[in-house]
Amino acid sequence: MATDPVHAALNQPPPLENFNRYLGNTALREALRREGAGWADEELVALGAELGSTEWIRRGELANRNPPTLRIFGRDGGRLDRFEFHPAWHECLSWLKRHGLAGAAWEQIRPGTHVRRAALFQLFAEVECGSLCPATMTHGAVPALARDPKALAEPWLRLALTPEHDPRFIPAADKTGVLIGMGMTERQGGSDVRSNITRAEPAGDGWYRLVGHKWFMSATMSDAFLVTAQAPGGLSCFLLPRFAPDGTINPIHIRRAKDKLGDRSNASAEVMFGGALARLVGEVGRGIATVLEVANHTRLDCANASAGIMRGALGMALHHARHRMAFGKPIVDHPLMRNVLADMVLEVEGHIAFCLGVAGCVDRQDNSDEAERLARLLTPVLKYWVCRRAPTLIAEAMEVLGGNGYVEDGAMPRLFRQSPLNSIWEGAGNIMCLDVLRVLEGDPTARDLLVTVLERARGLDPRYDKHLASLENTLAAGRQADVNARRLTGQIGRAMEAALLLVGEGPSGAAFCASRLGAEGAHSFGELAAATDFSGILERAGP
Repeated sequence: MATDPVHAALNQPPPLENFNRYLGNTALREALRREGAGWADEELVALGAELGSTEWIRRGELANRNPPTLRIFGRDGGRLDRFEFHPAWHECLSWLKRHGLAGAAWEQIRPGTHVRRAALFQLFAEVECGSLCPATMTHGAVPALARDPKALAEPWLRLALTPEHDPRFIPAADKTGVLIGMGMTERQGGSDVRSNITRAEPAGDGWYRLVGHKWFMSATMSDAFLVTAQAPGGLSCFLLPRFAPDGTINPIHIRRAKDKLGDRSNASAEVMFGGALARLVGEVGRGIATVLEVANHTRLDCANASAGIMRGALGMALHHARHRMAFGKPIVDHPLMRNVLADMVLEVEGHIAFCLGVAGCVDRQDNSDEAERLARLLTPVLKYWVCRRAPTLIAEAMEVLGGNGYVEDGAMPRLFRQSPLNSIWEGAGNIMCLDVLRVLEGDPTARDLLVTVLERARGLDPRYDKHLASLENTLAAGRQADVNARRLTGQIGRAMEAALLLVGEGPSGAAFCASRLGAEGAHSFGELAAATDFSGILERAGP
């Protein structure tokens, strides 16, 4: 019997599965070596194959198609205030804890540790992003907890550092591992944390009682949360556990779950504190400083996640274009489509290089004052620039797939819904750009340090030299008006990416400079010059 042509898979690309996410990512492998983590290459080859398997692709899909269920009350009418998750969610958290993305990396004292972690974070973001939220917050909390080991090391610091995920809803002292979430945002304040009205009153023996609310409590399933509240000595940071010291459930009452556009696998909620017990983290009145210390790490992960989902979308677009036929040949062979795809490759390569470059600064900052200062300046630049570009690129990748990219059968819609989040979370774009101005004003040597770094690529491309000269003139003019903060931050971001690509391998650096330096306004994909080495750029990017 002849095959029904209506139901035959005519001219459809094969499923993108059982491939190696790392081996095809030339830019990531080069950046890993350049930033001092080449020793992790063999491990990432193995993990890249694992994350490209049908099993893991399905796991990411299941975690998002089965979002957490909120249980406020139990059968007896007592309060539960907890979420229930699909097993795929816990499998994701177990993997993240086991491979050092949720705290354990701080135990690995080796040059390049944070570069290796950033690369793996990006690879996992292609599969499932919601579980990365508690992973990054637990990771970011460790240095803050370690500053007061007497009060917080047992059990919190110890269990945050363990490579084990323990999903049981029991006191931390009885667990094998913990996750730490965050609650900073209040209804009336948003990014203006100083306007928080939640109160913290001393309760004796180092404990405080919190009364108030949080408009967003991130990763509400966590074992404890870093929260801000107004103490008698000013705005302070606290560790708020789910269980009180006597083993009873701390009065953290969930009012409702947040029905979010993306990040569907993760739980976020609005909560009320009814005298919940918490311990001080850092100094009284220094809550902002403590929060910013944590945010320096979580903001880097925002950029890593955005780079990862952009790379995932690009991989799907390239796979489709290389297998889909149109007008007698694969669509990747049509000149205008080659231009669009090569332009997208350049975009992703620049972001990957920048992310791992900042991770390299984090690796070196304990032994280098310059690295620490550079990381403080470049982290908000990175977070703004990379996260800002994600929705635009993923929309372009969706268009490559046409209608197939717009339906929920594939992962592209999930990546698109996820794409705006990292730009909003941990400080929106304006906050990041104003942070850049504050660093430049507060540390007069930061400008010179930045220029010194960018000087390393001077002379490699005339367009880069012109862009750098313009940036130097802007920086030399002194304090910039707030209204120009985005413009300056974008200039720095493009300069950093261009410099890293120019000193790297292949044709990407020259093409990046030609298409992105000196141009005003938004860059539309597919506008590379006809003389661009399209083949050389596309050959660097497998799915």
